[in-house]
Amino acid sequence: MRRTIATPETDIFLMRVLLVEDDDLIGCGVEAGLRQAGFTVDWARDGHKADLALSTTDYALVILDLGLPRISGTEVLRRLRTAGKDVPVLVLTAKG
Repeated sequence: MRRTIATPETDIFLMRVLLVEDDDLIGCGVEAGLRQAGFTVDWARDGHKADLALSTTDYALVILDLGLPRISGTEVLRRLRTAGKDVPVLVLTAKG
């Protein structure tokens, strides 16, 4: 979902991103970078919270870790696609 803020110089598009990451160090870094770039960020720290957020909010992008507690990132993605949602998903994981 995009919100437009018009300024005299330019139009800035703010997009809502769902960050799904259980590691605090990685999550804080990614969240800070996204916010600094002008994105609105919701951060879910487990698969269950991500599933809930995705069922109630429209996102422009999902950044998804695969190794999550409660529900795996793979299952979150499967449920998202089964629900017919075509939001872009960037998989960011430490799995080898």
